[in-house]
Amino acid sequence: MGQDEGGGPRRRFDKELIMSEQTIEAANDISMETVAAASENTAPSVVAEKSAKRLTVAALMGGELDGASMNDDAFMKLFDTKVSTLKADDLVHGTVVSVTRDEILVDIGFKSLGVVPRAEFVGAELLAPGDSVDVFVEKIEDGEGRLMLSRRRADFMKTWDEILKLSETQTVTQVRILRRIKGGMVVDLLGIEAFLPGSQIDVRPVRDFDAWVGRTIDVRVVKVNHPSENVVVSHKVLLEEQLTEQRGKILELLEKGLVLEGTVKAISDFGVFVDLGGVDGLVHITDLSWGRVAHPSEIVQLDQQVKVVVLDFDENRKRISLGMKQLTSHPWDQIADKYEANAKVRGKVVSLTDYGAFIEIEKGVEGLIHISEMSWTQHVKHPSQVVSLGQMVDAVVLNIDKGDRKLALGMKQLEPDPWNDLMAKYPIDSVHKGEVRNLTNFGVFIELEPGVDGLVHISDLSWTKKIRHPGEFVKKGDEIQVVVLAVDNEHRRISLGHKQINENPWDVFEGEFGVGTETEGKIVRLIDKGVIVEMPQGVDGFVPVSQLSFAPVRNIAEFFNVGDDLPLKVVEFDKEQKKIVLSVVEYLRTRTDDEVATYNVNHPVPNADKYNADGSANGNTTFEDLEESEPLPE
Repeated sequence: MGQDEGGGPRRRFDKELIMSEQTIEAANDISMETVAAASENTAPSVVAEKSAKRLTVAALMGGELDGASMNDDAFMKLFDTKVSTLKADDLVHGTVVSVTRDEILVDIGFKSLGVVPRAEFVGAELLAPGDSVDVFVEKIEDGEGRLMLSRRRADFMKTWDEILKLSETQTVTQVRILRRIKGGMVVDLLGIEAFLPGSQIDVRPVRDFDAWVGRTIDVRVVKVNHPSENVVVSHKVLLEEQLTEQRGKILELLEKGLVLEGTVKAISDFGVFVDLGGVDGLVHITDLSWGRVAHPSEIVQLDQQVKVVVLDFDENRKRISLGMKQLTSHPWDQIADKYEANAKVRGKVVSLTDYGAFIEIEKGVEGLIHISEMSWTQHVKHPSQVVSLGQMVDAVVLNIDKGDRKLALGMKQLEPDPWNDLMAKYPIDSVHKGEVRNLTNFGVFIELEPGVDGLVHISDLSWTKKIRHPGEFVKKGDEIQVVVLAVDNEHRRISLGHKQINENPWDVFEGEFGVGTETEGKIVRLIDKGVIVEMPQGVDGFVPVSQLSFAPVRNIAEFFNVGDDLPLKVVEFDKEQKKIVLSVVEYLRTRTDDEVATYNVNHPVPNADKYNADGSANGNTTFEDLEESEPLPE
């Protein structure tokens, strides 16, 4: 063929228009005389182009074209029509023309041969010119003006059509799980990679995804994304369909007391969910064991096969309550055969309260060790001073209440009772030293030895002092001497006294402080009714408010202070009640006016200067003064 002025079209046909033998044979009917005749009046380049186009059209028409019956214009119009129908993304049938090291040339009846990368063919070295092949049109012309085809894409398109049919018909098909990725698994679906979400693998949560890799499973196509050509499959939907039928059968048979087998599906703080084969039931934590359970994981594990009994069934809400401990008898039913009073047992501390510790001696059997039963000698305020949670301890059975299912235990009974020897160790009237352990309103607790306390009543602290609270006399931690007054072994009480260390001084006081005796005292406390004074030998006496001055005393604290010395006369002495009543007024009655005046200066009670030493009113006394005055004691 000649070269046209532009050089493009003619060179393209010379280099790229390689026709197969079949194509040439199909074009044999074209009259070469017609071509020669046309060339007499036409440029060689035009003749060559028209001849090439006739061959192409003949190939597209399947070799059934009668060249003599169609002029050049008809041929060119038919050529343009046939070629223009080919477009990118078409799936076409072609014939292998030649095989090179990197490419395979395929004739699809276009104006030029199509190029397919050899890497897309498996076993491409076995292909030979003339073999038929389906290809996908990727580009009509690339940067070099070539027709680019794809065998791999063609295979994908044919598989894609099959996948679309699977999706439309919801047909079940098998896939092989290739690998694990984030969120699920990649599976091989008809040679195409599809996505199996983790939530669609099984009806139960999958805990080991790697165990599924390499397995072949049945799936159903649940989603097809055309733009991105993604496929999502599900194995779970098939399982759910099977379980729906099983669920119906199970629900028909459910009744209280029915024993079933199931699989532990999930564990929570409050219980265990058991899969009964399409229906889930809950075993509450309290129904797992007769014993105390801190968390269900102590009893069962995920995927464990367990036997359960139906406790209740709410048909409307489809809720099933299950139990495991109900499959065995309650331990308390045989407790009388296993334990008796004074028997030694061993158990674990499972709970601590303010009043004691609960000990589990076997599953479902707990006993209480009260704090009073923990030690003979130690003052236990809280069980944590003696035991701790989880600790294994020994104890003695004190009492069994089968009706209320209560078991009383003791720890101190494992050792001898020290109180049995107290009478010999602390006889009556024996003197001992002890530490002040506690103070109360009614007395002082003295620790004689660890675990052995005695009480000193407030009245037994002092012979002479009027003590309102023990804290006025001793402090916690002080060491004092005491005398054993009594020992009550049955009630475990020891009565002690401190004042008994010394002889009762009231026999002496009776001679020294008889009625009419003049003495003195120092104010140690002010009270509403008068003042308490400390007399010689440390004995306390009481001065009524009416005996502090001849004139009425409205406010003691205004005229008298702690530490003031007062002249006094005994007006009452009671040995049995250990009571001495004193009077300043009676003392002043026998004193001079100057001595009375001196006392009034030190204690300036209003209107005190209007009275004589004998208590009578002097000339300065008014009628109003007498009205305000209080009668003096006889």
